[in-house]
Amino acid sequence: MAQAKKGPKNLVLFTLVVVVLCVLLVMLNQASKKAEVTESLASAPDIANQPVEGSVDAKVAIMEFGDYKCPSCKAWSDQIYPKLKKDYIDTGIVKFSYINVLFHGEESQLGAMAGESVWSENPESFWPFHKALFQAQPTDNHDAPWITPDKILEIANKIEPPIDVAKLQQDLDMQATLPQVGRDQELVQDFQIEQTPTIIVNNVKLQNPFDYDTLVKLIEDGQ
Repeated sequence: MAQAKKGPKNLVLFTLVVVVLCVLLVMLNQASKKAEVTESLASAPDIANQPVEGSVDAKVAIMEFGDYKCPSCKAWSDQIYPKLKKDYIDTGIVKFSYINVLFHGEESQLGAMAGESVWSENPESFWPFHKALFQAQPTDNHDAPWITPDKILEIANKIEPPIDVAKLQQDLDMQATLPQVGRDQELVQDFQIEQTPTIIVNNVKLQNPFDYDTLVKLIEDGQ
C-alpha cells in the first residue's frame, strides 16, 4: 500500500517542478526582452546649462544626444518628437534637453556652435532654430556639405522670436561657444554614446530611439 501511494505524490511533485521551471523560463525570457530594449545606467546625464524644453520641475527628464548632420536625427525629429512634445512636454510631464554629438565632423561642430550661441542669447529662440536646422537637412545626398555659416544665418534670419544675427555670426567667426560644445562631448564620452539619436529617460537608455511604446512606458514608470 505504501508503494502505491508514492506514484501520485511523485507525479504531483514532478508537476510542480515543471510548473516552476516554466514560470522561471517565462520570467527569464521577459527579463531578456527588457534588457534588449533598454539599458539601465548608473546615473543620468547632467543637463545643467543644457537647452531644456518643458517644465523644469518635471520628474521625467528625456535627453536626446543628436547631430544636426544626422539623417536619423532628422527622422526622429519629424516622427517621434512631435508626439512626445504634444503628449508629455507641453503637458508638463517631461523636461526635454538636447546634447550635441559631433559624429559628422566640421559641419556637426558648426551646427552645434550655432545652437549653443542661439541658446545663450535667447532660449525662446533656440527650439524654433533647432527645428528649422533639422528641416533644412537635404533629403537627397545629405552627406554633401550643407551646414555652412551662410545657411545658418539664412535660417536664423527667419526665426521668431528674432535672433541677433550679427551676434550669431560673430560667435561663429570666433568659435565663442566651442567650450559649451566641448562639455557636450564630455557627456558623449562619459555615457558611451555610439549612435545618434540616443535617447535617455532619466537614467535608462532606450536601445531603439524610434520605439515610442517603450519610451511612453519609461515616462509613465518615471512619474
